[in-house]
Amino acid sequence: MSHLKMKDLDLNDKTILIRVDLNVPIKDGKVLNDDRVKAVLPTIRLAAQSAKKIILMSHLGRPIEGEPIDEQVEASLLPIAKHLSSLLGCDVPVIDNYLNAPELIEQNPAQTLLLENVRINAGEKSNLDSLARKYAELCDLFVMDAFGTAHRAQASTHGVARYAPVACAGPLLAAELQALEKSLSNPTRPLMAIVGGSKVSTKLHVLESLANKVDKLILGGGIANTFLAASGVNVGRSLYEKDFLESARKIMELTFVPLPSDVVTAKSFDKEAMAEEKVLSDIEDDDIIMDVGPETRSHFGDLIREMNTVIWNGPLGVFEFPQFAKGTESIALAVAKNEGFSVAGGGETVAAIDHFSVRDKISYISTGGGAFLEYVQGIKLPAVQILQEKVIGF
Repeated sequence: MSHLKMKDLDLNDKTILIRVDLNVPIKDGKVLNDDRVKAVLPTIRLAAQSAKKIILMSHLGRPIEGEPIDEQVEASLLPIAKHLSSLLGCDVPVIDNYLNAPELIEQNPAQTLLLENVRINAGEKSNLDSLARKYAELCDLFVMDAFGTAHRAQASTHGVARYAPVACAGPLLAAELQALEKSLSNPTRPLMAIVGGSKVSTKLHVLESLANKVDKLILGGGIANTFLAASGVNVGRSLYEKDFLESARKIMELTFVPLPSDVVTAKSFDKEAMAEEKVLSDIEDDDIIMDVGPETRSHFGDLIREMNTVIWNGPLGVFEFPQFAKGTESIALAVAKNEGFSVAGGGETVAAIDHFSVRDKISYISTGGGAFLEYVQGIKLPAVQILQEKVIGF
């Protein structure tokens, strides 16, 4: 089922409410990473060409619902508004108390406004019907453009779309869905997924879903250790999950999982730990696997080169420590050199992409973490589903 797209609608003289994702790290009143802020700039600029008023709404952190923002100033969007103003070259004021005094929005002369943190509003997380209606009353048209929150049925992501006169997907959300559909729903084969992480338990459903879709599945981190243990390899003191050995074996029956043939170990999980390359048979009982070895890096690189579609989520090793970063670096470079379509998502994955300077060589980098993983599992995202339902009555 399709959904309306902002770029196809008449925005002339409209008041537009846009749900964006400005949940970025802030320290001492300064934005530390503005990737998500920059990601929404094209949407704002497109709307500014013809819209009468642009109202941005976002969450930040985990403030206490119902408690005034002046009592939890660390949750205020003021630093983000200041940064956004500098990027746009115009003043973007923050509006507080907009639920009780919506006239403050109309009275403010600025074309683009930012509502104070939606998560201070009682009923936001529970998708309170009355709150969703109040959001909807602020606009002529609602735009959902926060893919990172699309998996949450909350008042500012889901409920508001139900009651807004018109609801559509913004350019960022539309691009996310198009990229994920291209890589999962209708991929050019062969298709590979690369999944790293500490525990199988936290990504079991993702792995099971991917095992039924991909031609090859490369694993890293503690997840790979569990699969190695399931194959009878002594993983020493490495992180792995005994309770998921059988799950690992079942996944290996569903698709081809190339396991490491050599690894990089240490005697302690420490940034000063000495790295030692070993073949699997040489792993000792007190060894901790921290990364994949050179033979595995070369083999994984060859496999990635053969793919026409690659999905990447999670590093292969403890790349934060330089001596254990070569596995993740090799994956980043291999995906970057791949001539097919690549999509990457997840905080650590994006951090690795930036760390190894390959951002401009990845076909699409998702702004979502949880939403990315739920889409991969085939779970319907509530904020997208409601947009599709609204098309019926449009």
